[in-house]
Amino acid sequence: MYAIVEIAGQQFKVAQDQKLFVHRLDAKEGAKVSFDNVLLLDDGKKVTVGAPAIKGASVEAKVTSHLKGDKVIVFKKKRRKGYRVKNGHRQALTELIIEGITASGAKKAAPKKAAAAPVKEEKPKAKAKAAAPKKAAAPKKAAPAADLSSKTVAELKAMAKDKEISGYSSMKKADLIKALSNES
Repeated sequence: MYAIVEIAGQQFKVAQDQKLFVHRLDAKEGAKVSFDNVLLLDDGKKVTVGAPAIKGASVEAKVTSHLKGDKVIVFKKKRRKGYRVKNGHRQALTELIIEGITASGAKKAAPKKAAAAPVKEEKPKAKAKAAAPKKAAAPKKAAPAADLSSKTVAELKAMAKDKEISGYSSMKKADLIKALSNES
């Protein structure tokens, strides 16, 4: 089970017993904090997406420590002007351990099941559409030379490849039409 939650203005993908570093929070070490802005929730069977947040869902975490991140050096320079400025920055961080994810707002998954059923109905339609071009492909192979001029170069090259015509990759459209009409 995992969740996507917004903590201190940033979104994180969290799971049970995960260690996480976030921007400094106003909580003491050892304190438990709860985050209610859960944007997505996955329990292995169904995915619940909030609009924008899931009502009733929350993520509980424990603050383990406050620390500073690695130093980032900011160096500014303008060449030939003698201007050089060097600054360092260490971001204040809070280390969290995710203790639990509660999903009391999982009621939104029921409408998605209803929406999933029409998707299943669309898939057979897509298969029927895929079958229709296969039927139309048969007349294209027996097409006369007049129909070859209406085809694109890529289609002509594909036909030449199917008929095993050598050197089709470097031929121009007129040469491909001539070679395909000679083979027929």
